[in-house]
Amino acid sequence: MSNMGARVARMFRNFNLENRVHREISKEKPRAAPRYEANLPPSAGSSEAVETADSISQKNDPLLTLLKSVYVESKDPAEDSKDVTAGDEAERRPLRFSLPGEPYGLVELKDVPKGKLTIVEALKALGSHQRQPETWTPGKIAQEYSLDLKDTKALLEFFVPFQVHIIPPKTDSAKQIKAS
Repeated sequence: MSNMGARVARMFRNFNLENRVHREISKEKPRAAPRYEANLPPSAGSSEAVETADSISQKNDPLLTLLKSVYVESKDPAEDSKDVTAGDEAERRPLRFSLPGEPYGLVELKDVPKGKLTIVEALKALGSHQRQPETWTPGKIAQEYSLDLKDTKALLEFFVPFQVHIIPPKTDSAKQIKAS
């Protein structure tokens, strides 16, 4: 069906194509806007050009002395990144909780930057706060994981760990999956 639609569209597109092309070609072309005439005497323009060429080729002593006083110091960007990583390594903390790495296809981490959490640590902190909010206060969590108190409060307010609710069947005759 779509093949027929393509044929109809092609037929309308090509209808009277040659006449439309000839009509477009025979139209008068738009004229360009007139140029603004400059009323300069012919001698003034040429002498100014000569003066400009002379001033370009001459040396300007004050500018040369200023240029000689300029000192440019460049650094290798790779060295700067090494300095940044060295500073980050000093501000790292050991992990509190982690999953074994290889069976789950994860890289086993030894430490994380201060102010950051792994997913396992975040879930542990959120779960602890949910079970015992009076013991695991935002201040204690922030201190335990080297976090900012404001970020910790936002984490506890806006993120909730998953909860699994097992709803028992209404009748005893319903099939249930037994734990093995």
